[in-house]
This record gives sequence, structure tokens and C-alpha cells, in this order.
Amino acid sequence: MPHVIISTQVRLDVGPTFVGDEWSDPELMEYLEASLVKVLGNNFAQYKTEDPPRIVLDKLEARGYRLVTMTGVGQTCIWTLHQDLAKSNAEVKKIIEEEKEFVDNKHL
Repeated sequence: MPHVIISTQVRLDVGPTFVGDEWSDPELMEYLEASLVKVLGNNFAQYKTEDPPRIVLDKLEARGYRLVTMTGVGQTCIWTLHQDLAKSNAEVKKIIEEEKEFVDNKHL
């Protein structure tokens, strides 16, 4: 997962922070101490952490993510972060190797 988008309401700069959608990496969401929630009226779920954006950004930096851009949309602040593709490729390579091993063992 090389990209992460986080957001918070302007008046809530002390949290909570939304850190992913329902298809986000569960391990990363656990690291961010985020829970999957569905807000009344929305037809989608999001991961939310009680940490303020500053803490979330620090945690993501520790995981190798870097800030690409930040913007404000209405009363919402949005940050986009990116992880070096080499790190992402290493994760993908590991998954491919595990799948290949599974298929090889299945045919034995």
C-alpha cells in the first residue's frame, strides 16, 4: 500500500483522524490504533483513530511514509502520504512467494 490519505475536521485538530477506507491494510490500521466505523448516513466505512493528525503523521513517517501534499476542503484537512515503492514491492514479492509456495504444496 504505497499511498495513505488521512483527514480531520478543522475544528477537531486534536482528533479523531480518519486514516483509511474499508479496503486499507489491516496491519497498518492496527498500528495506527484505528477502528473501522460507519457514520450514520454514509454508505461506506472508514478507519478512525482518536489520535490527532500530528501523531498519525509521526507514526506513518516512522513506517517510511512521506508527506506528498496537504489541502483543505471545506472544513476538512486532508494529507496524502506515499511510501517508497521499493518497500511496497518487497511486501508484494513476499506475498507472491507465499502464494507460489502454497500452489506448489497444493500440487504435491
